[in-house]
Amino acid sequence: MVETAAPWQGEYPATARAVMRASAQGSLATAQRDGDGWPYPSLVLVALDLDATPLLLISGLADHTRNMSADPRCGLLFDGTAGLEDPLTGPRVSVLGRAERVRDERLTARFLARHPAAGMYAGFGDFGLWRLLPERAHLVAGFGRIRWFPGTDLLLPPSTCEALAAREADVVGHMNEDHADAVRLYATALLGRPEGPWVMTGIDPEGCDLRLGSATARLPFDKPVATAEEARVELVRLVKRARDPGPAPTP
Repeated sequence: MVETAAPWQGEYPATARAVMRASAQGSLATAQRDGDGWPYPSLVLVALDLDATPLLLISGLADHTRNMSADPRCGLLFDGTAGLEDPLTGPRVSVLGRAERVRDERLTARFLARHPAAGMYAGFGDFGLWRLLPERAHLVAGFGRIRWFPGTDLLLPPSTCEALAAREADVVGHMNEDHADAVRLYATALLGRPEGPWVMTGIDPEGCDLRLGSATARLPFDKPVATAEEARVELVRLVKRARDPGPAPTP
């Protein structure tokens, strides 16, 4: 029997998640509650859960938060076109879904690891964590590569994330405390980023997130991981590649 790939394993959902995971911010569109539902766009910082569910830490005093409290439907644009001479040739993802307020220490910690400066206001009484539950997604990934697909195809299934989520803090802490040189090599040797004390801020089945000051970087895995042990094997393999990239290609 020939096994068929699950929808979330398809080219377009995987490309969409890659764009989303590389983004630290997004454009949020909500329905203006006191303006007959006019779309209200705003800039927000974004983190993602391991399954790629978008997370927002926002003030209850902000218009977009009040709008979502009245009408949870919203859209979130992830822009992957930075640095391109013609941005319209670059990838972007629009996620449509419903926002809900959540109180979850793990998700809050994941957001703050992605955006450490948010720790200055995360404890304020008017701030809260929200997540966007995708219902549809629209990917533009280049000429002829444009697709709509359901939110269930966009997100990784819980079975691929649960074990790693339970150990994420251990893996990230171990890498930063005991293998800081490896983290630096991921950023510099594999991703071509500047030298510096890079840190790992998160890990998920498809890769890990790195930060140096205000700069962020995304290191994708060659194959998905589901457990801390599988993540360890992949991280070891990647640092070996960074230390010994092999012979240069023949001209």
